[in-house]
Amino acid sequence: MQIDETDRALLALLGQNARLPVATLARKLGLARTTVQARLDRLETSGVIAGYSLRLGQEARPGLRATALVSIEPRSGPAVLARLKSLPQVRRVHTTSGRFDLIVTLEATTTQELDDTLDRIGEAKGVRSSESLIHLSTKLDRGA
Repeated sequence: MQIDETDRALLALLGQNARLPVATLARKLGLARTTVQARLDRLETSGVIAGYSLRLGQEARPGLRATALVSIEPRSGPAVLARLKSLPQVRRVHTTSGRFDLIVTLEATTTQELDDTLDRIGEAKGVRSSESLIHLSTKLDRGA
Protein backbone atom coordinates (compact mmCIF):
# COMPACT_ATOMS: atom_id res chain seq x y z
CA MET A 1 0.00 0.00 0.00
CA GLN A 2 1.26 3.45 -0.91
CA ILE A 3 1.46 5.99 1.91
CA ASP A 4 1.52 9.61 0.83
CA GLU A 5 2.49 12.78 2.71
CA THR A 6 -1.06 13.28 3.98
CA ASP A 7 -1.06 9.76 5.42
CA ARG A 8 2.31 10.45 7.07
CA ALA A 9 0.97 13.69 8.57
CA LEU A 10 -2.11 11.84 9.84
CA LEU A 11 0.06 9.10 11.36
CA ALA A 12 2.29 11.70 13.00
CA LEU A 13 -0.72 13.37 14.63
CA LEU A 14 -1.99 10.00 15.85
CA GLY A 15 1.49 9.20 17.16
CA GLN A 16 1.30 12.29 19.34
CA ASN A 17 -2.24 11.57 20.53
CA ALA A 18 -4.20 8.60 19.15
CA ARG A 19 -7.35 9.84 20.90
CA LEU A 20 -7.73 12.96 18.78
CA PRO A 21 -11.23 13.14 17.33
CA VAL A 22 -11.55 12.80 13.56
CA ALA A 23 -12.88 16.37 13.39
CA THR A 24 -9.73 17.67 15.11
CA LEU A 25 -7.49 15.62 12.83
CA ALA A 26 -9.36 16.98 9.80
CA ARG A 27 -8.99 20.58 10.99
CA LYS A 28 -5.24 20.17 11.63
CA LEU A 29 -4.73 18.54 8.22
CA GLY A 30 -6.99 20.98 6.35
CA LEU A 31 -9.19 18.15 5.06
CA ALA A 32 -12.84 17.19 5.28
CA ARG A 33 -13.78 14.92 8.20
CA THR A 34 -15.09 12.27 5.80
CA THR A 35 -11.77 12.28 3.93
CA VAL A 36 -9.83 11.75 7.14
CA GLN A 37 -12.21 8.98 8.22
CA ALA A 38 -11.78 7.25 4.86
CA ARG A 39 -7.99 7.47 5.17
CA LEU A 40 -8.12 6.05 8.69
CA ASP A 41 -10.32 3.18 7.52
CA ARG A 42 -7.91 2.46 4.65
CA LEU A 43 -4.85 2.60 6.92
CA GLU A 44 -6.51 0.27 9.43
CA THR A 45 -7.77 -2.20 6.80
CA SER A 46 -4.38 -2.39 5.09
CA GLY A 47 -2.58 -3.00 8.39
CA VAL A 48 -0.59 0.24 8.37
CA ILE A 49 -2.42 1.05 11.61
CA ALA A 50 -2.34 -2.20 13.58
CA GLY A 51 -4.24 -0.82 16.56
CA TYR A 52 -4.38 1.81 19.23
CA SER A 53 -2.95 1.32 22.69
CA LEU A 54 -2.53 2.84 26.09
CA ARG A 55 0.85 4.28 27.13
CA LEU A 56 1.20 4.35 30.88
CA GLY A 57 2.88 7.27 32.59
CA GLN A 58 5.80 6.82 34.97
CA GLU A 59 3.49 6.68 38.00
CA ALA A 60 1.61 3.63 36.69
CA ARG A 61 4.56 1.67 35.30
CA PRO A 62 6.38 -1.03 37.26
CA GLY A 63 9.27 0.51 39.16
CA LEU A 64 12.05 -1.48 37.54
CA ARG A 65 12.93 -1.87 33.89
CA ALA A 66 15.82 -3.77 32.40
CA THR A 67 17.21 -5.06 29.15
CA ALA A 68 18.64 -8.54 28.88
CA LEU A 69 21.03 -9.29 26.02
CA VAL A 70 20.78 -13.02 25.32
CA SER A 71 22.98 -15.39 23.30
CA ILE A 72 21.33 -18.66 22.32
CA GLU A 73 22.45 -21.99 20.96
CA PRO A 74 21.90 -22.65 17.23
CA ARG A 75 18.35 -23.79 16.39
CA SER A 76 17.10 -23.11 19.92
CA GLY A 77 15.21 -19.92 19.04
CA PRO A 78 11.66 -21.35 19.20
CA ALA A 79 12.23 -23.01 22.60
CA VAL A 80 13.84 -19.92 24.09
CA LEU A 81 11.08 -17.69 22.72
CA ALA A 82 8.44 -20.00 24.22
CA ARG A 83 10.16 -19.67 27.61
CA LEU A 84 10.32 -15.89 27.30
CA LYS A 85 6.63 -15.71 26.36
CA SER A 86 5.78 -17.60 29.57
CA LEU A 87 7.37 -14.91 31.75
CA PRO A 88 4.95 -12.03 32.43
CA GLN A 89 7.81 -9.61 33.17
CA VAL A 90 9.06 -9.96 29.59
CA ARG A 91 7.56 -7.05 27.62
CA ARG A 92 9.37 -7.25 24.24
CA VAL A 93 11.80 -9.56 22.47
CA HIS A 94 13.81 -8.50 19.43
CA THR A 95 16.22 -10.52 17.34
CA THR A 96 19.45 -8.74 16.59
CA SER A 97 22.75 -9.08 14.80
CA GLY A 98 26.10 -9.02 16.50
CA ARG A 99 27.35 -10.62 19.68
CA PHE A 100 23.86 -11.24 21.13
CA ASP A 101 20.92 -12.95 19.45
CA LEU A 102 18.03 -11.42 21.40
CA ILE A 103 17.24 -8.15 23.13
CA VAL A 104 14.68 -8.72 25.89
CA THR A 105 12.91 -5.81 27.59
CA LEU A 106 11.72 -6.53 31.13
CA GLU A 107 9.54 -4.77 33.69
CA ALA A 108 9.24 -5.77 37.36
CA THR A 109 7.84 -4.32 40.56
CA THR A 110 10.67 -5.47 42.86
CA THR A 111 14.34 -6.30 42.57
CA GLN A 112 13.55 -9.86 43.69
CA GLU A 113 11.02 -10.26 40.86
CA LEU A 114 13.53 -8.91 38.35
CA ASP A 115 16.30 -11.15 39.72
CA ASP A 116 14.04 -14.23 39.56
CA THR A 117 13.06 -13.42 35.99
CA LEU A 118 16.69 -13.00 34.94
CA ASP A 119 17.49 -16.35 36.59
CA ARG A 120 14.63 -18.04 34.71
CA ILE A 121 15.91 -16.61 31.43
CA GLY A 122 19.44 -17.80 32.15
CA GLU A 123 18.19 -21.30 33.07
CA ALA A 124 16.17 -21.70 29.87
CA LYS A 125 17.30 -24.58 27.69
CA GLY A 126 19.14 -23.13 24.71
CA VAL A 127 20.36 -19.95 26.42
CA ARG A 128 24.14 -19.79 26.10
CA SER A 129 24.66 -16.57 28.07
CA SER A 130 22.96 -13.33 29.04
CA GLU A 131 23.87 -9.89 30.22
CA SER A 132 21.43 -7.56 31.95
CA LEU A 133 21.27 -3.79 32.04
CA ILE A 134 19.06 -2.03 34.61
CA HIS A 135 17.38 1.12 33.28
CA LEU A 136 18.05 4.02 35.64
CA SER A 137 16.18 6.94 34.09
CA THR A 138 14.51 7.74 30.81
CA LYS A 139 15.98 10.70 28.97
CA LEU A 140 13.91 10.34 25.77
CA ASP A 141 10.77 8.32 25.04
CA ARG A 142 9.13 8.64 21.64
CA GLY A 143 6.60 5.97 22.52
CA ALA A 144 7.38 3.23 20.03
